[in-house]
Amino acid sequence: MTTRSFRPLSRRCSKGLLFEGALIDYAVWQMGRDDGRKDWRRHMRAMQVTQLGQPLEMREVDRPVAAAGEVLVRIQTCGLNFGDTLIVKGTYQEKPQLPATIGMEMCGIVEAVGAGVTHLKPGQRVAAYAGFGGLGEYAALPASICVPIPDAMTAVEAAAFLVAYGTSHVALDYKAHLRSGERLLVLGASGGVGLTAVELGKLMGAEVIACARGAKKLAVARDAGADHLLDSETVDLRAEVKALGGADVVYDPVGGELFDAALRACNPEARLLPLGFASGKVPQIPSNILLVKNLTVIGYYWGGYTRVNPQVLTDSFKVLFDWYEKGKLRPHVSHVLPLSQANAGLELLRSRQATGKVVIQVDA
Repeated sequence: MTTRSFRPLSRRCSKGLLFEGALIDYAVWQMGRDDGRKDWRRHMRAMQVTQLGQPLEMREVDRPVAAAGEVLVRIQTCGLNFGDTLIVKGTYQEKPQLPATIGMEMCGIVEAVGAGVTHLKPGQRVAAYAGFGGLGEYAALPASICVPIPDAMTAVEAAAFLVAYGTSHVALDYKAHLRSGERLLVLGASGGVGLTAVELGKLMGAEVIACARGAKKLAVARDAGADHLLDSETVDLRAEVKALGGADVVYDPVGGELFDAALRACNPEARLLPLGFASGKVPQIPSNILLVKNLTVIGYYWGGYTRVNPQVLTDSFKVLFDWYEKGKLRPHVSHVLPLSQANAGLELLRSRQATGKVVIQVDA
């Protein structure tokens, strides 16, 4: 870049600086003094995995460009999920090439559209589940996965909405076919997806048993609408659930011993949804119990529907956004942190300290 010496006439305006009658972008003027510096418009900050098992690193990387069928989104917020911690650890089912920008769900503003994109336009607010890329200042995303969000929804709420509510709604409605009057047992009921399962279960007419660790977390589940509260640290889960009449549907993001106890507390023809293993232990399911009680264990990976059958997700979002606009749903966010503190946000999930969603404010 050829440099010149400019003398500002008076002041910085909203778009840059006035130099002898020409409007020059202030950042370009500042950075243009050094021919060796990178063009700021082509780069961005991102928190990346550079080595498995190690903290994320803040790095300057190339800003993406929207290809055909894509949109360039300026990221405002990113919702963290337990799966992000597994990606860092190297144990998630999808393993990216390193270095990788993590962050599964995000909200932002469309900056540019690629060829063939007609249903979205620059300036539009959207949310997306992309699997990766949310902890960067920009992301080039398939237009097909970007969902316009309601005007009343904040960027923080949007980043806490898609995965948590989408996972629970598709699980309970599309997969388990939860019916009004049935008894739903939610394990890990104070976490990001657990709370939404409690909330949606009540909206769908179920009697909800919430299981979480400690009185503080159970109070959050109670506020979300749970009918019965069970402390996983002190109760005999199998005995307590059977005393309440048994479970017709089990929603389990925890796994381990809690799943084993819930399995034995199921009513005949119950449906079980093991959708995560926050305990660190993958359940080994005894098929003899399934046979005797005619139980169904349902395999379920919500993110897989972006490739297998995305219509399932878009249909679900329509229902969920309608409930949001009617005031029936309000995302529960426990922490909002800046991009530089993304590692602290991940630790809140690893240590199971968060009650609700952890959201990273990328544009802060």
